[in-house]
Amino acid sequence: MAEITMPKLSDTMTEGVVVRWHKKKGDVVATGDVLAEIETDKATMEMEAFDDGVLKEIYVPEGQKVSVGERIALIGGDQETTSSAPVQKVDAVPKRIVNSEKAPVRGPKPAEIQHAQQTASVEEGYSQAVPKKSEPAAAEGAKGVRVKASPLARKTATQMSVDLARIEGSGPGGRIIQEDVFTAAKAKASGPVPVRTTPETESELIPLSPMRRVIAQRMVESKTQIPHFYLTVELDVARLLELRTQANESLIAAGGSKLSINDFVLKACIECLQRVPQLNSSFTEDGILRFTHVHLGFAVSLDEGLITPVLRNAERKTLRQLSTEAREMTERARAKKLKPEEYQGGTFTVSNLGASGIDSFQAIISPPQSGILAVGSVMKKPVVNANDQIVVGQRLNVTLCCDHRVVDGAVGAKFLQEFRALIENPTLMLL
Repeated sequence: MAEITMPKLSDTMTEGVVVRWHKKKGDVVATGDVLAEIETDKATMEMEAFDDGVLKEIYVPEGQKVSVGERIALIGGDQETTSSAPVQKVDAVPKRIVNSEKAPVRGPKPAEIQHAQQTASVEEGYSQAVPKKSEPAAAEGAKGVRVKASPLARKTATQMSVDLARIEGSGPGGRIIQEDVFTAAKAKASGPVPVRTTPETESELIPLSPMRRVIAQRMVESKTQIPHFYLTVELDVARLLELRTQANESLIAAGGSKLSINDFVLKACIECLQRVPQLNSSFTEDGILRFTHVHLGFAVSLDEGLITPVLRNAERKTLRQLSTEAREMTERARAKKLKPEEYQGGTFTVSNLGASGIDSFQAIISPPQSGILAVGSVMKKPVVNANDQIVVGQRLNVTLCCDHRVVDGAVGAKFLQEFRALIENPTLMLL
């Protein structure tokens, strides 16, 4: 017997959601067969069988969250029984990442509702009349809204995990009775429960996805534990735009892919991290951990949040290699096909909102890194040139966000000086 448990598939993962079972209890499985799809905080992954046997038990239904290390299924031989055979715990094995919809939140099953109706009190006469003075006239809903409900309705709602604040009462004066709770429970089992609204306020509760939950935890951790400070500079990118135009003409003629402004930003950042290695470091209780190689992360926006693919050993790659790899990883990130090792272990991050029309912004450092570079959009604006003439300039704002435990202001300024030299003289990046 082998008990399959939920593995830790990323450094931020604490739980997963069983999206769909590909096998059912009693099915014969072979090594490599897909057992189920599991949603983590970053992706949805297929889990494969690690041995031949029979799927003896399924402990977790579809749509349910599972903490890391908890059991999800049991595989055994044809003749083994669940009561007599010794059990060995084994982590589930990820086969590949798939793109799938979010797992639905499980509501009460129809059988559970029917059972509750059959066992509930037949009489609810006190809910049909005006409440006595000694009887509570209203209850506090889960959202803090005061609602009128009978005691039996409140008891039933608690048993069936139904929020009274989301129910419209059919009793006298809009009072919620037990039958209203049963109706809401049936709707919850078959789909989303309509939100109880008033003319003054309307709202909808959006359940947290695993990714959004982890983002929330990590950002609170970052802003409460890392002392941020910010340095902003405005750069002249006229030469960079000219070089990019010339390079892209040649690349298109040769059948290649075009370079983006962000490709030059990534390359310049990598060069600067080698020149100012203090930014390629992490704070630990035992000291500052300085990394030998540059593993550069870059933020990619998804519908449910952000993910940061990592360019490994980026200092060894040319501008074209970085451009090709970044484009390919962006496509796979949006298709949820990145492997865990492809978005973990970054030593520094670049976040670019220029394509969204943002002039400048301050990013939040991703722990345990000590810095992140926030890049805005290229703007045309009047500037004064070396001859004191007002001309049209091409400008780019970037903000370096630093962990003050690792990086001082002078070090951050040195990084931006080196970054300016490369961006304003982009041919240096081609040497």
